Amino acid sequence: MELRGVEELMDLLHACRGGGPTADRRGGAAVDPYEHALQTAALLRRGRPADKELQVAGLVLVIGRLLRPGDDTGHADLAADTVRPLLGERVARLVRLHALGADDLVRLHAGGWADATLVEDVLALRHVDEAGRTPGMDAGVLEDWRTVLELVADRARAAHHLPGA
Repeated sequence: MELRGVEELMDLLHACRGGGPTADRRGGAAVDPYEHALQTAALLRRGRPADKELQVAGLVLVIGRLLRPGDDTGHADLAADTVRPLLGERVARLVRLHALGADDLVRLHAGGWADATLVEDVLALRHVDEAGRTPGMDAGVLEDWRTVLELVADRARAAHHLPGA
């Protein structure tokens, strides 16, 4: 699936609402995927207010599970491939790498495939992915994210059109 704009992405995220609760890999609290997306993004907004791409990565983590229900191994790759054309390479890499274990991330860094900043960002994303499963937490509504999604999409489009990009 290729997203043609922020509106399509928002429609996809809205489709996560009522998609059935999902628990984290360690058997933590089960929450609606839509609520999980909003909670994850809100926690990242609080902890890393200047990093809009990281916040958006937290918001879109859930779409791989929506597009291919029951695929616990390929959901991150699918989500990353789906958002890359719209939201850019960094968001896609964060989404893809968040599913890796800490040991895998250390190996990527040691092998030169990921710099220390990327590893730190992925670890932050993993942490809030786990923390963003609090039943009843008020994390706002998806419409609150429209401007941020448009900003990240505009930056990705501009970066794609730069000479040498």
